Amino acid sequence: MKQLTTLFLALLLSLPLCAQQEINYQLIKKLQMAQLYIANLYVDSVDENKLVEDAIIGMLEKLDPHSSYTNAKETKKLNEPLEGNFEGIGVQFRMVDDTLVVSQAIAKGPSQRAGIIAGDRITSCNDFVIAGVKMPQDSIMDHLRGKKGTIAHLKVVRQGVADTLFFDVERDKIPIHTVDAAYMITPTIGYIYLERFGATSGKEVTEKIEFLKAQGMKDLILDLKLNGGGYLGAAADVASQFLKRGDLIVYTEGRSQPKQTLNATGNGAFTEGRVVVLVDEYSASASEIVSGALQDHDRATIVGRRTFGKGLVQRPLMLPDGSMIRLTTSHYFTPSGRCIQKPYVKGDKKAYSDDIENRYTHGELSCLDSIRLDSTKVYTTLVKGRKVYGGGGIMPDIFVPLDTTQFTSMYRSISRNNLIMLNLTRYMDKNRKALNQQFATFDEFRARYTVPEAFLQTILDAAAEKKITAKDDAELAATKEQLTFMLRALVAYDLWNRNEYIQLTNERDAVVQRAIQLLSE
Repeated sequence: MKQLTTLFLALLLSLPLCAQQEINYQLIKKLQMAQLYIANLYVDSVDENKLVEDAIIGMLEKLDPHSSYTNAKETKKLNEPLEGNFEGIGVQFRMVDDTLVVSQAIAKGPSQRAGIIAGDRITSCNDFVIAGVKMPQDSIMDHLRGKKGTIAHLKVVRQGVADTLFFDVERDKIPIHTVDAAYMITPTIGYIYLERFGATSGKEVTEKIEFLKAQGMKDLILDLKLNGGGYLGAAADVASQFLKRGDLIVYTEGRSQPKQTLNATGNGAFTEGRVVVLVDEYSASASEIVSGALQDHDRATIVGRRTFGKGLVQRPLMLPDGSMIRLTTSHYFTPSGRCIQKPYVKGDKKAYSDDIENRYTHGELSCLDSIRLDSTKVYTTLVKGRKVYGGGGIMPDIFVPLDTTQFTSMYRSISRNNLIMLNLTRYMDKNRKALNQQFATFDEFRARYTVPEAFLQTILDAAAEKKITAKDDAELAATKEQLTFMLRALVAYDLWNRNEYIQLTNERDAVVQRAIQLLSE
């Protein structure tokens, strides 16, 4: 009973006074009594902590699809990617044959300073074996991470070195960057890929804009495809780089929440040149706020496919044990008045989660004529008076269909069976040193590197052993061509970073290529 009393007191204190006055204390007493009866009279022993958590989850499940509960551990992991840093040893890795293989030691991070290099296998941390034990990746990360200043005693197996190596790595704060790529995609067009909206996104985007302007950027492609959102404040910071001081970015409104507005702060880093924003069906929340604001102010052309449609504002409500309720309190509206949230039925999360698949089935992702525009929700942009549509998500100005032929069935089977990454690791083990000597810069790699036929054949042979074959010669040829393209990008990722990987994959990204065409016209 004490648990529920503490819980409700915490919730009560977090609410505004106007909401506190409406609390039904009879309902609180009813919940307290239910917990008391179960804890003391139920036939079997019960986990009271889980009982309370299940009650919270049960209440939230009957609401909208985005109200949620996370325990203390889940809350910490949820917040880390958005807060701009975490504490650990500073490596990017992938799992190969149940072994952690370092793909990158983060520049100037603890592991790089200690001597860890790409290709190293970390087999144990502080005498706890993490290799060959089929441990979940989250559990491995828990062992590698720790408070700044603590020591991770690592055992490492390195290709070409007979003996096991030992490293003492002092954990430190590891920065988490939200901009994954920024480069000149043509001599006058800059490109920025923003993976998510975190605490440092505004600063990162500003720095990258200045970096690209110094290289001659006149126009910019801002890529928000697959960006599921993040902090509202970060969305405002990013949008402010393109708008004039005072321009409305977004407003929120809810049953018990008064209307609140966010406006551009001025001194934006890129308020003059042309902007194209790229979106797709996975662009959500903060991505929709930015793309909607720039579209409504006629500041950018939106290219791609209709966005996800997440326009519900979640307020984080911390509980005494570090757990958290994220409760929907308001809706997001674009400057023209469009509600970003797509329709949903309370309590029916399955239908909500099936929406993207339904779009695919109905043909919306591949055919412009299949898009169902809501004729009752037509708005106009604020400068040119162009028609824009509400009803959920941001509808692009220029539609680019999903390329359903990009990968063959054989390629997808090879990928699902992890044959690409497994053989990539083996290839890099044998060739990393030679590749580093041969290609001092990415430009040299891009101009001269070709995937060896033997490397490609190794993957095809491994596929054949698993009975993965092509239905005909045309599929085999297409699969080989697709594998060659992707392997080239993955090798670049291993030698440099995601920035270089994205530069190569963008060569075949239809949405990116349409944006380049638009800005080159």
